Amino acid sequence: MRYLVTGAAGFIGSHLSESLRADGHEVVGLDCFTDYYDVELKEENARGLDILRVDLARDPIALNGFDGVFHLAGQPGVRSFGDVFETYLERNVLASQRLFEAAARDGVRVVFASSSSVYGEAEAYPTAEDVPNRPVSPYGITKLTCEHLARATARSFGLDVVVLRYFNAYGPRQRPDMAFTRIAMCLAEGRPFDLFGDGHQSRSFTYVGDVVRGTIAAMENGRGTYNVGGGEEATMLETIAILEELSGRVLEVRSHPAVPGDQRRTKADTSLIRAELGWEPTTKIREGLGAQWEWAAARCASR
Repeated sequence: MRYLVTGAAGFIGSHLSESLRADGHEVVGLDCFTDYYDVELKEENARGLDILRVDLARDPIALNGFDGVFHLAGQPGVRSFGDVFETYLERNVLASQRLFEAAARDGVRVVFASSSSVYGEAEAYPTAEDVPNRPVSPYGITKLTCEHLARATARSFGLDVVVLRYFNAYGPRQRPDMAFTRIAMCLAEGRPFDLFGDGHQSRSFTYVGDVVRGTIAAMENGRGTYNVGGGEEATMLETIAILEELSGRVLEVRSHPAVPGDQRRTKADTSLIRAELGWEPTTKIREGLGAQWEWAAARCASR
């Protein structure tokens, strides 16, 4: 099979591309290498990949010849209030609208990476796919808007699309602004860590290898919308303690107020994806954090 992976030089996209290639598929990556993400890290992630440098919001795109598109590109992060919101509209909403319409025109199946941010402060935990969506950040609002665009394009133009709501993916090559990468880098370099919130906010953390398996399963057999979430929920303080133990070091923590738009809790109900696709997370958080710590420590040592 021949697949296009948007955001292929990013965290999940690079792991997905590697897995697809290992399974014998042809992979073409697409990435615009925005300066939001560590460009050096993106260049490392892209090594060995056939990468198209395309801005989906501006450049024309043709999808003829592809058997499927994994649409992972987008502007991430809940710090999306204020002047930066225009960037989220462009890189999430406009870019996705253009890709969905191109895929419908060219008859190509799409797996779209949405986010648990669409739930906001959810009515129930674990949170199932049919819980009302009440995003609390502009980022979550743009992801939910993309979901609506995908369904509208499916209804009006026959787009074949599956929506995945990722829950807090982590692991080697995670974005430098994400908490686990920052914690690991601070431990490796002996720097203080800035903790936003009281540390008791909890997440349904999902190891990147599990995310990739769920994403591929959705391309092969998915229909509709699925949560892709971790089997273990943990607080920030609990994960800091695990990384301290793994590293054999003590982290200096500087406390700050919570970031506006940050969810207090996420916990995925994965009953639907387990029943329909046979997917379930298998990586325990200590194992996953061990892999992330080893990557971060090695990267710091090589500088």
